[in-house]
Amino acid sequence: MLAYLAKRLIFMVITLFVISIISFVIIQLPPGDFLTSYVAQLRQEGDYIDEAQIEALRQRYGLGQPIYVQYFKWISGIILRGDWGQSLEWQKPVKELIWERIALTMVLSGTSIIVSWCIGIPIGVYSATHQYSFLDYAMTFISFVGVGLPGFLVALVVMWLAMSLLGINVGGLFSQEYILAPWSWEKVMDMLKHIWIPIFIIAIESTAGSIRTTRANLLDELSKPYVETARAKGLPEWKVIWKYPVRVALNPFFSTVGWSLASLISGTTLVAMVLSLQTTGPLLLRALMSQDMYLAGSFILLLSALTVIGTLISDLILAWADPRIRLEG
Repeated sequence: MLAYLAKRLIFMVITLFVISIISFVIIQLPPGDFLTSYVAQLRQEGDYIDEAQIEALRQRYGLGQPIYVQYFKWISGIILRGDWGQSLEWQKPVKELIWERIALTMVLSGTSIIVSWCIGIPIGVYSATHQYSFLDYAMTFISFVGVGLPGFLVALVVMWLAMSLLGINVGGLFSQEYILAPWSWEKVMDMLKHIWIPIFIIAIESTAGSIRTTRANLLDELSKPYVETARAKGLPEWKVIWKYPVRVALNPFFSTVGWSLASLISGTTLVAMVLSLQTTGPLLLRALMSQDMYLAGSFILLLSALTVIGTLISDLILAWADPRIRLEG
């Protein structure tokens, strides 16, 4: 197992290095750069453009240098000094911008994932063990609707209903007076009053998917001989179901830990934009649209690292949970 871990860690480093190059190149592919877009925006708005200041900014950020020079300047800062660079648009260190929103994003996404698993797995188990019952048909119908509904559409409907029926705005994670206020107990309580709405919206689709996945996998496992053997030994039915086939049926959840780990940081961008959430998704989209290469590249590198780490964790959990999936020799 130690040799396996060492080999995977070496591949992880190589993979992240290749991803960092590809992501940096892709960000640079559109014509021009951040300053080109910035100058075009100023001209469109009729503002005065100081060419000397633009040239100074170009030299400061190395935008006039070849792309490989810009890349090594960026990646060496991350590896050697922990410096993720300066955001061109926000004029703030990238590390500060990311960490400002990453905690809220992790709370929102992590809670949504836990809620969807806690609801979806038990319902999926019930549907599989009571196949073709009324509740099975009802839950199947609801799960199909949940999978088919886009999260941003649910967010728009919820916002419209809240405004038209209750006269309240459910957008954002804080009331107006707490958006820029420092953290305090009052701000935390205000966040708890607002955060359940995006959690509910984000959890709908993932809960529906959890129901479908659990039901389908458990139906396959219930027909296998080891389940009949467990029943023949006289084990209680709840123990037969939950100790053996459910454990195997949860393999897809373990195998997607890698995606879940990255989604804790990226959040749900479209839902976040519709509800005006102060999370990392809209910030990443804005960085990509404005070609803010240091901010966008740092985001992509962070998400890639979490995906690679999550994939390793998934493999280890699968090997622990299912004896059939273990590396030999």
